[in-house]
Amino acid sequence: METTQEVTILGKATTAFGIKGWVKVYSFTDPMTNILDYPTWLLNVNGEWRKFELETGHTQSKGLVAKIKGVNDRDAALALSQTEIAVYTSELPEPEEDEHYWFQLEGLKVVNTHGQLLGEVKELFDSGGGNQVVAVKSCEGSIDKQKRLIPFVDAIVLDVDLDAGQIQVEWEADY
Repeated sequence: METTQEVTILGKATTAFGIKGWVKVYSFTDPMTNILDYPTWLLNVNGEWRKFELETGHTQSKGLVAKIKGVNDRDAALALSQTEIAVYTSELPEPEEDEHYWFQLEGLKVVNTHGQLLGEVKELFDSGGGNQVVAVKSCEGSIDKQKRLIPFVDAIVLDVDLDAGQIQVEWEADY
C-alpha cells in the first residue's frame, strides 16, 4: 500500500507474545495505552506501510500486548518484530491550546531571549519522572556546534510558534 497521506509513528511491535498471534507493543503515546485507541494501525513491513485492524489490546506487566486481526500464530507475530506502528496524522486528535505533539517540534529552530540561535530540535524524550527534555543540535547559523539538553517546562520554554518554525527559550548559550 503506497500512502501519500502523512503518517505519525506511535510505537512499535517489538516481538511475539505467547503462541496465539499476540505482539508486545512499545508505545510512544502518553499514557502508553492511548495507542490502543486507534482501531486501524499502519505497520511498516519491509519498508512498506500496510494497514492492520487492531482486534484488542491491554497492559501486560510493565508494557502492552495487542492482538491484530489476521495474525493468528507465533510465527506471524514474530514476522512483525521491530515493526513501526503508525496512524494517519489526520486521525490524531487536535492538541489543546498550548499543547503540541512531539513530532511537530522536531526540526524547529531554538532561539533564546537574546535572539541567539542555539540550534534545532533533534528529538524530545522523557527523562523519567514525567520530565520532558528537548535535545537541540547545531544547525546552519547556530552560535556554536554544541549539543544542548533543555528541560521542556513552562519556565524555560516561553513560546512555540509552529508557523514560524521556532521555539523561544529562557536559556543562556553557556548553560
